[in-house]
Amino acid sequence: MNRLFGKGKPKEPPPNLSDCVSNVDSRAESIDKKIARLDGELRKYKDQMSKMRDGPGKNAVKQRALRVLKQKKQYEAQAENLRNQSFNMEQVNYSTQMLKDTKTTVNAMKVGVKEMKKEFKNVNIDQIEDLQDDLADMLEDANEVQEALGRSYGMPDVDEDELEAELDALGDEIALDEDSSYLDDAISAPSVPGREPGADSVATNKDGIEVDEFGLPKIPAQ
Repeated sequence: MNRLFGKGKPKEPPPNLSDCVSNVDSRAESIDKKIARLDGELRKYKDQMSKMRDGPGKNAVKQRALRVLKQKKQYEAQAENLRNQSFNMEQVNYSTQMLKDTKTTVNAMKVGVKEMKKEFKNVNIDQIEDLQDDLADMLEDANEVQEALGRSYGMPDVDEDELEAELDALGDEIALDEDSSYLDDAISAPSVPGREPGADSVATNKDGIEVDEFGLPKIPAQ
């Protein structure tokens, strides 16, 4: 049959946006190289014109420069057109890929919800509530056991008012114990006389005041 009717051509794969973008970008880069070459020619012509006098020779160089400049403008328009095409295809490629990713995400979520429903069937809410109630009862019993073990025995019954009065009195006693004002009198007591009692010389304290044999200030005679 193939000999009679011939064999059909194999079906070509559909165009790939990524390949198309790469192809267009390659063409744009090729045009950019041509534009760079024309820029070099324009600089050369401009340098020549700056060194020439007005006349036919300078006009001929000027015409060649204008022709090169016109080609450059055409190449620049082509490069800009190719870049716009590349950008549009990239946008389409991005949107297509985003839609594919969204579809994959949605499918994954559907599978997740399905698995969740399947596992949720194995969970009994009533059993969980009963378990929580049993746990609360056990904790309450454990607290009662701890309170029973920590109970005090043989403690006398004391009136709260008496305890407060005793606490206040204890505070006053502590304040008296901490009072060190009596030390001031000891510090200001007369100093020990510098000489023994009955000595011929006059005994004085550290302030130069005469003292008797007991170290007490002498009362001046009237």
